[in-house]
Amino acid sequence: MDQLSALRALRRVVELGSFTAAGAALGVSHSIISRQIGQLESQLGAQLLNRTTRRFALTAAGQEYYLASRDILDALDAADRAVAQHQAQPSGSLRINAPMAFGALELAAWLPHFTRQYPHIHLDLVCNDRIVDLIDDGFDVALRLARGLPDSTLVARQLASSRTLAVASPAYLARHGHPATPEELLQHNCLRYTLADKPDAWSFTDAAGATHKVAVRGSLQANTSVALREAAVGGMGIASVAAFIVCDALRSGHLVEVLPGYTMRPRSLYALYPQSRQLSPKVRVFVDFAVQHYQERHWD
Repeated sequence: MDQLSALRALRRVVELGSFTAAGAALGVSHSIISRQIGQLESQLGAQLLNRTTRRFALTAAGQEYYLASRDILDALDAADRAVAQHQAQPSGSLRINAPMAFGALELAAWLPHFTRQYPHIHLDLVCNDRIVDLIDDGFDVALRLARGLPDSTLVARQLASSRTLAVASPAYLARHGHPATPEELLQHNCLRYTLADKPDAWSFTDAAGATHKVAVRGSLQANTSVALREAAVGGMGIASVAAFIVCDALRSGHLVEVLPGYTMRPRSLYALYPQSRQLSPKVRVFVDFAVQHYQERHWD
């Protein structure tokens, strides 16, 4: 027996005054209404309605049960309306994970525009340079910079691509010289990003399309690109970082590009979120906003 349907049938019978009217309101025959209430009475082991050929009346147990079931149905209807309103207007807490540098340099620039457009979404931004488990750590969406993603059950939507550059300060290059080829990096202090797939192996492509792989070494490795940028600005060595992290330092002259005739493999920006038949409206509008943002501007 579908108890919820039986409760709705009982309510309609009481409020409309007949089995026929209740059936018409619910789109079923009066015999189905009668059977549902009979099954409900059998399950409860109590008579809810006193029936005659022309009329019916609630028993004492029926009156008490009707009032309680009416409250239950009203609460369910209210819950349905709340969900419908939530779907129509994205709201609630949106928990986001992002790399440290990206959160500080990029998200901080466009999140205010997002919150003005969606004022009922409350953001919980967690920035770190480690790979988190979205499900176990309770994140709705993650933004990641990577040269490739491992196979996963997560949905991955590419948002943009950022060049990777080798950079150093003018002071460092004045002391140690400008490397003319990637192989000359073996003579330099290279600052390495420990969370890269191969921190000690830098790969370059020349103008002819040939690949140059160099096993670099140096006196500093770090798990955040911001630390590498600041160390490079301070003259410590040559760093390999995403262009958006060093664009301001390049413009100001605190850093210069090393080996400008060679390219390094870019990093792509992805939005990751769990698969779901009904994607949460707050996740959907956040990802769509990010896609639109990076379509309208040329990153780095």
